[in-house]
Amino acid sequence: MFDLSVLAAALAAHGRVARVVIASVEGSSPREVGASMLVFADGQSGTIGGGALEFEAAAKAREVLGLAPLTPTLSPGGERGLVAPFVERVALGPSLGQCCGGAVVLWTELFAVVPEAVAGVVARGPGEMPLAVKRLLAAARGQGVRPAPGLVAGWLVEPILEAERQVWVWGAGHVGRALVSVLAPLPGIAVTWVDVSAERFPIGVPEGVTVVPARDPALVADHAPLGAEHLVLTYSHALDLELCHRLLNRGFKGLGLIGSATKWGRFRSRLKALGHEAAEIGRIRCPIGDPSLGKHPQAIAVGVVAEMLRAPKVAVGEKRA
Repeated sequence: MFDLSVLAAALAAHGRVARVVIASVEGSSPREVGASMLVFADGQSGTIGGGALEFEAAAKAREVLGLAPLTPTLSPGGERGLVAPFVERVALGPSLGQCCGGAVVLWTELFAVVPEAVAGVVARGPGEMPLAVKRLLAAARGQGVRPAPGLVAGWLVEPILEAERQVWVWGAGHVGRALVSVLAPLPGIAVTWVDVSAERFPIGVPEGVTVVPARDPALVADHAPLGAEHLVLTYSHALDLELCHRLLNRGFKGLGLIGSATKWGRFRSRLKALGHEAAEIGRIRCPIGDPSLGKHPQAIAVGVVAEMLRAPKVAVGEKRA
């Protein structure tokens, strides 16, 4: 998946960057097709894995970056870029001494501006667009069928990254901060972070996280997306209860609540008194996290997010048999 927002942020910070993509894989590989990293003069972000593979790829990307002209030009494919992509097949064993036993094709491309997407797909390559690529774009445009990333007739085709899951974190205390730090880098997850004032949030909020300071978060809950997954962990048990009450009325994909078994027992009774059915209350998961990992905020965060990643089709907070 091509994350255009990450590229845009890197361009704003560095002016131009190189992007290295695993365009195809033969046999065993440390990462999948579509895995990518951004490389700039004094650093990099993302990963294509493999240790030596990534080190060599980053070094070559910086060489190309240093040779690129300062003024953007039009590439052969018509996209506004700096130079034509550098495409290289790397046999992981013979070339790098790695044990994977496979080979990858690396596509290294320089950007000065964010490329345009057609029907949610970025496709580029040498010469005129091949018929096979035109058909993929037509299917994406007309039927909403997004292609898998990879090489098609010598062109690199990548669907753009769009958030598939909306996660709302209620509370910017120690556990909230730990959760957001783990969630924010994950692809396909859009994080909305809510607390009672701007001062509750850290100075350095992770990139891409939407911060919502609200004097009364419960009012915000009345307008949360119905498909969102919520993690409730504010500084106040009373606010936690009110949020659970409002979200049960509103509807949600999943709802997790921080707390002990005693807290959850009291919440069940109080939510029942507020008119909620037992089956609906049972959709809330409490406590959250993996108790075997301990109670450190980062351990709680790891446990919660691991559960989300293991069962992405099962709502956070949904009771399992």
